[in-house]
Amino acid sequence: MASSISSSPPTLLHTPLFEQHVALGARLVDFGGWHLPVNYGSQIEEHLAVRQHAGVFDASHMTVWDIEGKDTVPYLRKILANDIDRVSAIKGKAVYSCLLNQDGKVIDDLIAYYLAKTHCRVVTNAGTRQKVKKWLLEHAKNMSLTVTEQPGLALIAIQGPEAVEQFQRAAGPAIGESVNELKKFCSTQLSTQLGDWFIGRTGYTGENGLEVILPNAEAPGLWQSLIDNGMQPCGLGARDTLRLEAGLCLYGNDLDEQHTPLESGLLWTVSLHDPKRDFIGRGALEDQMQFSHEHLIGLVLEDKGVLRSHQPVLFGGQVRGEITSGGWSPSLDRSIAMARVKGDAGKNCTVEIRNKPVAARVVPVPFIKNGKSQLGV
Repeated sequence: MASSISSSPPTLLHTPLFEQHVALGARLVDFGGWHLPVNYGSQIEEHLAVRQHAGVFDASHMTVWDIEGKDTVPYLRKILANDIDRVSAIKGKAVYSCLLNQDGKVIDDLIAYYLAKTHCRVVTNAGTRQKVKKWLLEHAKNMSLTVTEQPGLALIAIQGPEAVEQFQRAAGPAIGESVNELKKFCSTQLSTQLGDWFIGRTGYTGENGLEVILPNAEAPGLWQSLIDNGMQPCGLGARDTLRLEAGLCLYGNDLDEQHTPLESGLLWTVSLHDPKRDFIGRGALEDQMQFSHEHLIGLVLEDKGVLRSHQPVLFGGQVRGEITSGGWSPSLDRSIAMARVKGDAGKNCTVEIRNKPVAARVVPVPFIKNGKSQLGV
């Protein structure tokens, strides 16, 4: 007897802001099992609002972990390619790092905040949650610490040159003043009636901004206050074009378990200064550094068309790699991309778009810095 197979779509997870997204008329999509807004109308308007003023993103699908116990720092020094000891002199300071397997390939990229010798907070991607959880718990065995996922916390990101000013206006003086002296890649904590707010300054757009991790129950209130104060809600579409302009990697495109940080333009996130720190994947990375390997470059299309992921990149008529992330840049009004290629790249190449070679130029990343084009630099 044949078994029946249900064709109904899987149940998608909702963030605490789901009702707000619906009320604002957002176009919702399945993103890693979450029902998230791709845009609220014009994706270009959302993108430009962040570059010129400020925008707000629901990033509550990200996974927050608290690692606590006397072995917290040794544990993170073992599992992260970057070294948490680099920021241990400053409470609340953060590092960006990759989580590697034994072969030096990227399990995930993350932000780790140092809060104390016995407490660090880690924020990882949504789509990698299950494998990251397994990895974190596996390597925590026989160590004096706990790894706790925090599903009761939401994450709201406010990005743009006016982000801090608009956040202060929406959150009120008691909370807003806490970020006046908050520097890049630092965080602060403050208490409210319903629980603690954790405010960091990292960003995924190349702009000034804040990330607020707060109890689920308080997220709708902050979101609505930001919207009421005139801030532009932004979806996944604008997030992607903004991070591409900023030359920031997206896990699953520019980073994955088939490539190392060296092959993804992230050697700067690997700390080798302490020869005694035997972090997972170090041996494989050091071996790879002795030989030629793939690397990430920036591209600007010189003709009509749009650069997309997986399009072949050719130098001298020979395929030398492919695009990892590409698209139209609203700020530059042209098509840009990041590509992983083999060997030394020249300044000119072609990209195969619909079986036709189209001229492109190799450029440094980021494409946009502090809101300004870097193409002429």
